[in-house]
Amino acid sequence: MANGLYGGIEAGGTKFVCAVGTNPDDLRTARFPTTTPPETLARAIAFFRQQARAPLAAIGVASFGPIDLRPDSPTFGFITTTPKPGWANTDLVGSIRRAFNVPVGFDTDVNAAALGEHRWGAAQGLDTFIYLTIGTGIGGGGMARGKLLHGLIHPEMGHIRIPHDCARDPFPGACPYHGDCLEGLASGPAMEKRWGQRAETLPADHPAWELEARYLALALVNYICTLSPQRILLGGGVMEQAQLLPMIRRSTQRMLQGYVRAPEIIERINEYIVPPGLGERAGVLGAIALASGIAISPEPFFGSQTGKYSDGT
Repeated sequence: MANGLYGGIEAGGTKFVCAVGTNPDDLRTARFPTTTPPETLARAIAFFRQQARAPLAAIGVASFGPIDLRPDSPTFGFITTTPKPGWANTDLVGSIRRAFNVPVGFDTDVNAAALGEHRWGAAQGLDTFIYLTIGTGIGGGGMARGKLLHGLIHPEMGHIRIPHDCARDPFPGACPYHGDCLEGLASGPAMEKRWGQRAETLPADHPAWELEARYLALALVNYICTLSPQRILLGGGVMEQAQLLPMIRRSTQRMLQGYVRAPEIIERINEYIVPPGLGERAGVLGAIALASGIAISPEPFFGSQTGKYSDGT
């Protein structure tokens, strides 16, 4: 890992988390609501100016999306078509780069969280895994053969289409783009709209949780059969309900019906579908990992899709 102090930003749809440090043991952090782009970015910039004892070697930005990761695009480094009011077409990375003139690593919040878990958390020692967050939205990222997942843009695992039994669940879905995609059926806001109260206020025996486990298991079966991950990490606010993870594990096993003959699924499902080891710090620590990687190969100034990124190990 390159020497130096790194900055990290977890740019979420409801809150920003900023950090200065090098690893989980030395972070100094601040969190504040995601308001307008000028106000929120000004607070992030002020944090780094106040907290950095020396010039930062690099800054990593882990952002909600969709974002533009294509190096040859005129909107490279932007948040693009987000439904978050006021944030579409925001030059997120350019604002940080102009303020500090340092290398900036850039990726999705979930890809960065996956990177943090690979470096310090529940995905250590693996080269192919996925990280999902189920909260205000549903997002997914991860690695395949040791490389963060990128392609045309980046994974949008929350917007896959899953079977929707409208007779059993007549809720039309909450996604402004797709209606009843996975996010539209199983995100925190979808649960609130369907049941008329926030997910965390629903009792553990409420039928909401059986339905939620079914939808998430349907998604996991698709990811397992498509990407063949060595482990699946499930984070986010909805997953804080203790009864949900065991329900998802059982439902995933039932749906696979023994077809994927891997002992991790058949015999050790509790070690296969797991919570993130870094908890709610996965995203901002992933941003620190992005910064440390881009500091090694600082040209061009953006994220791992350029081929210049190193995870620092």
